[in-house]
Amino acid sequence: QLVESGGGSVQAGGSLRLSCAASGYTVSSTRMGWFRQAPGKEREGVACIGRDGITMYSDSVKGRFTISKDNAKNILYLQMNSLKPDDTAKYYCAAHCLRGQGLACAFAHWGQGTQVTVS
Repeated sequence: QLVESGGGSVQAGGSLRLSCAASGYTVSSTRMGWFRQAPGKEREGVACIGRDGITMYSDSVKGRFTISKDNAKNILYLQMNSLKPDDTAKYYCAAHCLRGQGLACAFAHWGQGTQVTVS
C-alpha cells in the first residue's frame, strides 16, 4: 500500500514536500517514482529512483524537484521548489517496476494521489 501526503495550495515560487508512506514492502528494495496528472492531460512521469539510489527526472522538473527515500522510515519523498502554475496536478507515487526503464516503467502499485495547486 502507498499513501501520499503533503499536497496543498502554494503560490508560484513556493515549495512543497510530498511524502509517500509504503507498507507491505521496503522502499529500498524496489524502483519507485512520482507521477502527476492534470485535468485533461495524460499522466506524466516526474521522477524516479532506483534501488541503487540513482535518480531520473523529467525535463520539466529537472533542477527544481528532488526525489529521495528514507529507508529507515520506509518513505519516498518529492521535494518541489520554485513551483510554477504548470506544476498544478494530482501527484501519485508508484512502486515496483514490472517492465521498462526509468520514467517509462510500468509500475505495479500506485497510491491514491495528493493534489498540488500552484497559483
